Amino acid sequence: MISSGQVTIRRGDVRDAGAIAELHALSWRTTYRGIVPEEGLGDGMAAQRRELWELRLDADYGEPENTPELLVAELDGRTAGFVYLVPQPDGRVLIDNLHVRPGLTGGGIGRALLTAARAYVAEQHSGAELFLEVLRDNTRAIAFYEREGAVRVRAQEGVFPGGFLLPEYVYAWPGRPASSGRGSVEGGSE
Repeated sequence: MISSGQVTIRRGDVRDAGAIAELHALSWRTTYRGIVPEEGLGDGMAAQRRELWELRLDADYGEPENTPELLVAELDGRTAGFVYLVPQPDGRVLIDNLHVRPGLTGGGIGRALLTAARAYVAEQHSGAELFLEVLRDNTRAIAFYEREGAVRVRAQEGVFPGGFLLPEYVYAWPGRPASSGRGSVEGGSE
């Protein structure tokens, strides 16, 4: 378990689907307003996210090394953020989502999630390269990733729900991350 003040990070599972879906939709509406076309932030997003997270968290991915990992940050017993890690066929690990509840950003929750993600990849994926894709206009997230040691490796266009093509960057943390000395994530593989 990693604890930072009142923030605890634990491994998530299908029981977290509702809370993760709600936070995911709220974060998108807040962060991507003015970046993603309004049609991409519509009323059906919460239901779509719920279905997505139920499927993701209940799926059988086969071998443990192919199974995505959800890490959940809790603050005072409430879901405050999450990171979702997806192993790739080329051996790298994708941060598919990293979201902190609007109103709680800037307080260290994102850093704690990223630290936990890097530690998890170091332990479970032999220090594989961790990478993510971030919208070019999401300058706050880009500044955060760069402060945390990520290196921009390329620009590309991403396809988003509704078929929108938006410019994005790929960032990576090359090599093995340094030990944080903060422990490990609570829970074990089942």
